[in-house]
Amino acid sequence: MTIDDFKASLKSCETDSSLVDLCRRTVLHGTPAVFINREDEFYSFRKRVADKFDASFHEVYIVGSAKLGFSPLKDYKLFDLDSDIDVSIVSRDLFDRFLDEILKFQMEYQAARKSITGREIRLYHRFLEYIALGWMRPDKLPLSFQVDDLKKDWFDFFGSLSYGKSEVGNYKVNAGVFKDYKHLEVYTLSGIKSAQSVLSVEM
Repeated sequence: MTIDDFKASLKSCETDSSLVDLCRRTVLHGTPAVFINREDEFYSFRKRVADKFDASFHEVYIVGSAKLGFSPLKDYKLFDLDSDIDVSIVSRDLFDRFLDEILKFQMEYQAARKSITGREIRLYHRFLEYIALGWMRPDKLPLSFQVDDLKKDWFDFFGSLSYGKSEVGNYKVNAGVFKDYKHLEVYTLSGIKSAQSVLSVEM
C-alpha cells in the first residue's frame, strides 16, 4: 500500500468499524514491507522470536513503519536504514512473567528497601501506565531493573537479532509484550485514529 492509498483509505473511514478494518488490514495483517517477497524469512524470524518466549509464531507481529513502509505518526516518513523494527509479542504468559518481577520490585520499593531516583520514579510510573493498557516494553523499565535477569535476557536476545544478525536485516529490533490480541488491536487503533485526526486538520 502506498502513502496515497493509505491516506485515501483513512479519509474514507467514517465509522469506528471502518477504522478497525483499516487497522487490521494494513497494520496487523499481511507481510511487512521489510519482508516483502521474503515470506519464508518472515516466517523464520517470527518463529525465532516465538520459540524464545514460548509463544505461537502467529502471535509475533511486526508493526509500525517496518510493516507499512512509512510512519503515519511521523509525517509519513519512509522506512529506511535509520528506522527500527518494532515487534509486538502477544503472550499472556510472558506478560505475567514480567508482572511477577515487577511485583517483587514494588514490594521492596514500598518497604523502603530499594532506593530509586526521582527520574526513575517518573519512568516507573510511565511504565505502569502502559501496563494498565495491557502493553509492556521491558527496555523501558527504570535503571533499577537493569540487573534483573529477565530484562538482561530481553536486551541480549533482541540485540542478537539486530544490525544484520537475523533475517530482518541491518536494523535495530525493539519489542513489546501485549497481554492479549485485544490490547494490541486497541493500542494500534489509537495510532490510526491519531493519524486520521492529523489528516483531518490538514484537509
